[in-house]
Amino acid sequence: MKAIVIFYSRTGTTHSMAETIASTLTGEKFDVKLTTPEDVPVERLTDYDLIVVGSPTYYGTMAAEIKKVLDESIRVHGKLEGVVGGAFASSANRAGGNETTVLSLLCALLIHGMVIKGMSGGDHYGPVAVGSFDSTCEKECIRYAQELAALARKTRVD
Repeated sequence: MKAIVIFYSRTGTTHSMAETIASTLTGEKFDVKLTTPEDVPVERLTDYDLIVVGSPTYYGTMAAEIKKVLDESIRVHGKLEGVVGGAFASSANRAGGNETTVLSLLCALLIHGMVIKGMSGGDHYGPVAVGSFDSTCEKECIRYAQELAALARKTRVD
């Protein structure tokens, strides 16, 4: 199975989250592409069983670089139906807008007809980092990646 983890990061926090998610997915036997927005082949998104998107929080929503990729994904609209997707975010402070950022990312994935997964414990919508990448965030990223991998295996249609 194939996964792509797309992230943008200025300070390194979102990058650390992306690396942890990608590494966990590799451990779950996924062929993983870890990439930044400028290197996302939008037309190739249809090649993946799992798409995970991460962004720092800017004014309560995703970074412009990530939004650009999602805007360009209109080229594959209708072709990602049933693909599993997930999102994660980071912010500088506790009330920095992480939930609104993750939700805006998930909304874009839902518009594509993708399947998303929440978590009943911890970070419900997807992993978030506040201030820095710490051990709590690392555990949430690992758990989220494992749950996304399990869902992708269950929903895969050959």
